[in-house]
Amino acid sequence: MKKQVLSTLAVAALMGALASAALAQNVAIVNGVPVPKERVDTLQQQVERSGRKITPEMQPQLRDEVIAREIFAQEAHAQGLDTTDDFKNQVELNRQSILIRELFSDYQKKNPITDEEAKAEYDKYAAAAAGKEYHARHILVPTEKEAKDILAKLKKGAKFEDLAKKLSKDPGSAAKGGDLDWANPGNYVKEFSDALVALQKGKTTETPVKTQFGYHIIRLDDVRDAQLPKFEDVKSQIVQQLVQQKMSKYQEALRAKAKIE
Repeated sequence: MKKQVLSTLAVAALMGALASAALAQNVAIVNGVPVPKERVDTLQQQVERSGRKITPEMQPQLRDEVIAREIFAQEAHAQGLDTTDDFKNQVELNRQSILIRELFSDYQKKNPITDEEAKAEYDKYAAAAAGKEYHARHILVPTEKEAKDILAKLKKGAKFEDLAKKLSKDPGSAAKGGDLDWANPGNYVKEFSDALVALQKGKTTETPVKTQFGYHIIRLDDVRDAQLPKFEDVKSQIVQQLVQQKMSKYQEALRAKAKIE
């Protein structure tokens, strides 16, 4: 009798130990189904990928969320909702989305942008942007007659900035008195660029300049050597751009070798 009591106590202790071990591996057991801790970790990673930071105070909320999902999923399964074609198609699309995300993430980890690549891209940009920058103002109107009327007013002493604010149809510069800020002439359409570089500092075009946007009166305020940002200041943007370019090439290569019938 004594041995039987001891045996029963031993079994109870063993079951208790097993239950504790199960709880250590799971956040809960819902209707006999274990909910592993890894599910909380995965949910946390999903939230953090969206840009939201997880604080220690939010951990219980994550635990409650995965438990609630298990409860609801069990009920949906009990109702047979996981046997429909629509459900199966959605599962397959989600499976593919996760796989694709992991594929691209793995590719980026294995093919990082090097400092040498980023610097080479910067040097290419710097070479293209080298030269002069022009600080200009302009007034844009739809007809040549309006442009000539504005030129006549300027010759009579009207202020360029005031006419630009009142008459220019360029929404980006009109409110600033026609100010286009510093820019490389190559940023403008050819007709505008040619007229701009032909001007002397402080001078205004004597005749309207026609482009695809309408008729311009252009005044050149100043000229300087191109001001380029330092490599360190734009490195992150360059790296991101190169990552996108490399990923696009990778995707194109995968499409090219795929056999589609």
